[in-house]
Amino acid sequence: MRIARVSGMLGLAAFALAACPYAVAQDSGWYAGGNVGRSKATIDDPRITGGLLHGGFATTAITDHDHDTGYKVFGGYQFNRHFAFEGGFFDLGRMDFTAYTLPAGTLNGALKVKGLNFDLVGFLPISARFSAFGRVGLTRAEATDTFSGTGAVDLLDPDPGTRRAWNPKAGLGLQYQFNPTFGLRAELERYRITDAVDTRGDIDLASVGLVVRFGRKAAAESQAPTEVAEMPPAVTPVAQAPVVVVVPVPATQEYCSILDLQFAIDNDEIQREDKEKLAVVGTFLAKYPSATAVIEGHSDNVGSPEHNLKLSQARADSVVAYLVNNLHIDPARLSAVGYGNTRPIADNATEEGKRQNRRIDAVIACVTDVEGLKVAPARMTMALFMDFDRNKAVIKPEYDPNLQNVAQFLKANPSVTATVEGHTGNLQGTPKEAMAISQLRAQNVVNYLADHFGIDRSRLSARGYGEARRFAYNTSVEGQQENRRVNIIINYPK
Repeated sequence: MRIARVSGMLGLAAFALAACPYAVAQDSGWYAGGNVGRSKATIDDPRITGGLLHGGFATTAITDHDHDTGYKVFGGYQFNRHFAFEGGFFDLGRMDFTAYTLPAGTLNGALKVKGLNFDLVGFLPISARFSAFGRVGLTRAEATDTFSGTGAVDLLDPDPGTRRAWNPKAGLGLQYQFNPTFGLRAELERYRITDAVDTRGDIDLASVGLVVRFGRKAAAESQAPTEVAEMPPAVTPVAQAPVVVVVPVPATQEYCSILDLQFAIDNDEIQREDKEKLAVVGTFLAKYPSATAVIEGHSDNVGSPEHNLKLSQARADSVVAYLVNNLHIDPARLSAVGYGNTRPIADNATEEGKRQNRRIDAVIACVTDVEGLKVAPARMTMALFMDFDRNKAVIKPEYDPNLQNVAQFLKANPSVTATVEGHTGNLQGTPKEAMAISQLRAQNVVNYLADHFGIDRSRLSARGYGEARRFAYNTSVEGQQENRRVNIIINYPK
């Protein structure tokens, strides 16, 4: 019996449509898992018919059982986010046939295959959680053939035994990472087999399985600053500080961060809604005149390291300037340091990760008395992500409920005013055109609030920013859409 080659590797691209954006394996580490699925071969019926004819038998029919349940268990080591080595055990099940002959009789044959595999696996990250992968490797397969005859068919050697041989294998697959520990795989592999009668063929295994990783951490943790080794004995976070930034300090002093500002792409301008966060820092430094602060600037990894270092320094300098000029903090108590893209807190492979890395941290001395650190907000931002057609400013009907909510808020708070900010990803071609379309979008929102909901125009103003405050990169449709947005800033009276 010969297990013949199955034509064509089946594509799994459709599976990607069901997946949504956790980081695929990015760091080194061990993992293990198992797959189960369907194994399939093509039984070479013409070869069987020819063999019987050579022995003086005519074949009247052949019944093939060319598939079975197959499985594999494996373990591996991930060298980096792109390469890993795997080894494991596989069992492709049993395939058999029955040939009916004249003179009357039958020829029955069966093949069982199992063995060990050793593969090099290459990963291609598609999104934060989703990746494609391919594999090539070798198998040490054990193929066992058995034959039997009935009626006129009498076999001289019904049990040729087992053949063990090295052969190549290859495969393609997709992997979805639920979290840093557990992932799901779907893959198709082709095993080349040499059987006990010294013929070669291929068996395909389409399977799904679970991957378990050992000692893994989330991407944000794994990319944390290297200064962790210098963490002081105890860290007491300020009430408004969700993130503790560790810096080298004397053992008797504690440091905390009470600031986390994020910047627009390639921009060092402080956003309007972030200035209240700076007021918290100003209140703290005013309350404790002996305290000093280090303002740290950071960037994502888009662009050259030199450019990112300069940009992060400019961001830190702009925050120091605001604290000095607007909140009247002594410049001798402040210092600005730019780190470029050397200290990411999130995965730069995703838009959200890049956004978190475009940030400012304020590292200042902590105290146990935090009275007065909470600043009453003078502004509130309502971000409305409206889907404008390219180069258009017409407000689509589906956004009427959102604008109605804004109008109801303004009517319920007659002392506040609103500034409508228009933004774009600059798909128009020139900065001037981008500024014009963003201004028109903002003005159309003002007109909509006034004409449809009766909001007094004296309480509304429109301002276009063009491409100056891109929220995401324009390299994807989603990023372009995020940049075509309108923010509504609610201004409270002083």
